[in-house]
Amino acid sequence: MDDQTADRPASQRPQSKPKDRESWIERGVAIRAGFYIFGTHLFAGFVWLLFYLGEHAHK
Repeated sequence: MDDQTADRPASQRPQSKPKDRESWIERGVAIRAGFYIFGTHLFAGFVWLLFYLGEHAHK
């Protein structure tokens, strides 16, 4: 922000368009969901690997 904008009260500052804000929120949700899905599959694969290695371990 420039000095003039920072000196204005919050009610007079230019606001971003609601549509722009919604697209950022949607993008954040999509990225977060992708991380959760990827992380869950990664964890499930690790657990599967532990079971597989445990089943084939020489006892």
